[in-house]
This record gives sequence, C-alpha cells and structure tokens, in this order.
Amino acid sequence: MKIRTVAATLLTTALLGTVAAVPAQAAPGDQPLGNRSLAEVLTSDGNQFDRNAGDYDILTEAVLAVLAAKPDSPVSVLADGDVALTAFVPNDLSFRLLAKDLTRKWQFGSESDVFNTLVDAVGVDAIEQVLLYHVVPGATIDSGTALRSDNAALTTAQGASVTVDVVFPRFKIVRLKDNDRNDVDPFLDPTALDINKGNKQIAHGIFLVLRPLDL
Repeated sequence: MKIRTVAATLLTTALLGTVAAVPAQAAPGDQPLGNRSLAEVLTSDGNQFDRNAGDYDILTEAVLAVLAAKPDSPVSVLADGDVALTAFVPNDLSFRLLAKDLTRKWQFGSESDVFNTLVDAVGVDAIEQVLLYHVVPGATIDSGTALRSDNAALTTAQGASVTVDVVFPRFKIVRLKDNDRNDVDPFLDPTALDINKGNKQIAHGIFLVLRPLDL
C-alpha cells in the first residue's frame, strides 16, 4: 500500500505550474493550509482500473510503475503532504488518446490495456518525465489564481515550462501550452478544479496529456 500511495501522489502531481513561484501559504485571516497529500485523495476510490473514463486510474498506475522501477524518483514527493505543489491531472480518456497518438491505433481495450500500451510504447523513463511535467513544486495555486495568470510561464518538476492561456475566464476555460507544437494543447477541466483545496498540495483536472517534447 505504501508504494501505491506514493505513486498516486506523483500522478496527481499530475499539474498546474507556479506563477512567479507563489509561496504556499494562507492569506491573512485564513486557516493554515493542511497537509493531506494528493496521493491520499487519488487513491480514495480504491485505486484500481475501472470503466470510468473521467477519473485518474491510469495516472495513478503510471506513478506506481515509475516508483516500482525507480524507487528514488522525484515523483515520490507527491505523497508528502508537507511539501507544497500544484499538479495537473489528466483523466483516463486523455491517456487513451495519447496511446492512440503514439501507436496510430485506437485503443478499444480496458484501462489496463491502455496503460500497458503506453509502457510498451515509450518505456518507464519517458513516462516519468511526462509525469514530472505535470507537477509544479513549491506553490499551491488555486483556480482563482490561475484564472488571473494569463501568459504566466510555469516551471515544472521536469524542468521545462508550461504557459497558461486564459481563454474565457468567465467560463473557466484555460489552455495549457506545452512543448509539443504539433498537437492540441490540454485544457483545464472546469468541473474538476481545486482538488484537495485547503491543503498544501492541490490539483486541477485536465483534458489531454501535457507533452514535454514533440511526441
């Protein structure tokens, strides 16, 4: 269970970058931020593959696979609720679409089949880099801050940056411009913002997977 918890944390790391390295702290008069980790939140549904394309099972299993192969991977920080970070977390459908792009074939199988296809296609090291590209350590950024951060360049745990493009702030439509210029950029999911709000580790659901390079 311990490895699973650490793994899920990395996933959820799965993504919103820091805006000018905003420190993780409560505003004057607010309660101090809690230390519940993203791993705890993401594994609360039993942490298993299912038929729900809108949750984060493939992300969680990807983190577990990385940590099983590389126990010292920096993705383990996502299980430490005392460490502030913001993560963008792609849902299972997003990973299914990524598998299609990589293999040129639509993946009709189970979520487990999609996960295995991704591992076979790119390997654990590449998956680790993709996961780290979804995590911005050192800052707790809620959706309100993100919606005021148009054109902000966010430095990720992978080292490369993601640019925030606030398209329609009224409807919370935000695009995240990644380093793959030949594909559609991910968008924040307006229905899955501020996951784990009130804690140092916060996440925002996204549709499509952020790409640190041209895949």
